[in-house]
Amino acid sequence: MTIHTGGCHCGEVKFEIEAPAAVEVTRCNCSICNMCGFLHLFVSKKNFRLLQGADALSTYTFNSGVAQHRFCKHCGIKSFYIPRSHPDGFSINVNCLDPATITSVKESPFDGRNWEQNISELSPISD
Repeated sequence: MTIHTGGCHCGEVKFEIEAPAAVEVTRCNCSICNMCGFLHLFVSKKNFRLLQGADALSTYTFNSGVAQHRFCKHCGIKSFYIPRSHPDGFSINVNCLDPATITSVKESPFDGRNWEQNISELSPISD
């Protein structure tokens, strides 16, 4: 496992995660992920630490209300959130991580437009 650091565009929100250096991410085509280009790296809550910016975060929910989309109030970037698919963890936008600690990125598609029919295809969070 590697310590990766990340954050929002303006630097108000900073966090670190523990994850492999070679990351496996999911590209979802649901309405929100498709529009913002989010590349999901799922981590457990124990492998996520918010270092600064809790007061800079705003939360957006829609549809089922389970997903807690966290955006920086200043720059609008969603660098992580609590996903509907993995409510006991976090989804990290790999685009918001410092690339220096990432050795490779393997991307897999997920048909989030048909979420209910395809949710069983998503991998569980590994520790």
